[in-house]
Amino acid sequence: MSFLGIDLGTGSLKVAIVDENGREQAAASVAYALETPHPGWAEISVQTWWRALCEAARRLPAGLRRDVHAIGFSGQMHGVVLIDADGEAVRPAMLWPDTRALGLLDQWPEPQPNPVAPGMAGPLLRWIVQNEPQSARKTRWALQPKDWLRVALGGAVATDPSDACATALADPAGVWDQALLERLELPHEWFAPLAPSYAAGGILSREAAQELGLRAGIVLAIGAADTPCAALGSGLASDGDALLTTGTGGQIVVLAEHAPQAVKGLHRYRAASDHWYRMAAMQNVGVALERVRGWLSYEWVDAYRDAFGDTTAAISSAAAGLTFLPYLTGERTPWLNPAARGGWLGLALDHSRGTMMRAAFEGVAFSLRAGLDAIRASGATVTTLKLAGGGSVDARWRQLLADALNVELHAVDCPNAAPRGAAILGGLASGHWHASDLAALAPGATRVAGPQGDAALAERYARFLDLYGRVESWFGKTPLR
Repeated sequence: MSFLGIDLGTGSLKVAIVDENGREQAAASVAYALETPHPGWAEISVQTWWRALCEAARRLPAGLRRDVHAIGFSGQMHGVVLIDADGEAVRPAMLWPDTRALGLLDQWPEPQPNPVAPGMAGPLLRWIVQNEPQSARKTRWALQPKDWLRVALGGAVATDPSDACATALADPAGVWDQALLERLELPHEWFAPLAPSYAAGGILSREAAQELGLRAGIVLAIGAADTPCAALGSGLASDGDALLTTGTGGQIVVLAEHAPQAVKGLHRYRAASDHWYRMAAMQNVGVALERVRGWLSYEWVDAYRDAFGDTTAAISSAAAGLTFLPYLTGERTPWLNPAARGGWLGLALDHSRGTMMRAAFEGVAFSLRAGLDAIRASGATVTTLKLAGGGSVDARWRQLLADALNVELHAVDCPNAAPRGAAILGGLASGHWHASDLAALAPGATRVAGPQGDAALAERYARFLDLYGRVESWFGKTPLR
């Protein structure tokens, strides 16, 4: 007996099969590109998603596919897919990087339970009503990406609280805000009924089963957004469990048994289980370090050597007096400032590439610390973080993160956390697992770093915060709501 998890991401679709004990048996992925028909738009044809799913499924062993008993879904958060009464897409899907609705954010009254961004379903749908009335007239359902995929496989029209609460159209618990829908002139009937992420949401159709090499009639779970699926797949099961993910951006997720306190710049959403989670979302981790590496003409091995080695180039940023702001693409947590920008301050003639690279590593670590500070301000005590993401492998970088964040880091042995979490939801929906089994399903994790009480680093973090506060107005702040 096995379970299939499908993760419908922004740049790729991933699939993973796990066995009855939650161990990954096979995985595959297929990449695709977004479409930008106009500046600031981010769209994709749903047929691109469908072709990617079929190709990814074919890459899985046929024998394992025939043994799949249920399917779970994980999907990129925000964005929206419009379908008509026949289930056909009205237009290309609009995705979270889309900024066409930036000028509409003032239509959301303050205070909001979570920050509102232009790529969320709410602003995008408001834009549709104002600018594409022909699309609005054809629309029967406005779905989240993973919900469209489940419907395409023969499942029910539904959504879960983890996706609904991130649309800017629902209350913090994920229940549709009928008064807000009316204020924004969005038809109530567009929005799918709610069900738990782990509930059954229909069965696989015969046509889809033939396309994917699976058995018809197997259970389809409702599924959840990708962040809570990755948390579930990484083993977050109890109040206070926490995960740091470093990739292009960075996320810190902390599970909570009850609704967390509201803190500016911090997201508080529903988890894939009956929990909640706090989330700090930082935009500039791998993207900032990669750009700095390019500017300084480094290969990665040399960048790490000069930034962390015992050479002259590795003079600490404290001695050099050099601070780097990594906000090359604006920032979400904690500043909520898309206009924020980055750079070095304190450069001197005796500085080297290595010193500048070291300052960049520290600046990124400090931006993650600022996000973690927002989580701590909401009432969470975080002393340990599970660690995931391809940008967190080097031992020296991990040690800097542990020191900057003042936490122990435990690397998770789970390369495909989101599809694994989706597969677990399939197992829950089919009755194979129950909520009480989740802690036992957690993957292994190895302690890789702990804080060493670096007082000089703490001083540099204070300097970093002071610098951002001094220059924020210079960027021409246009805050998210």
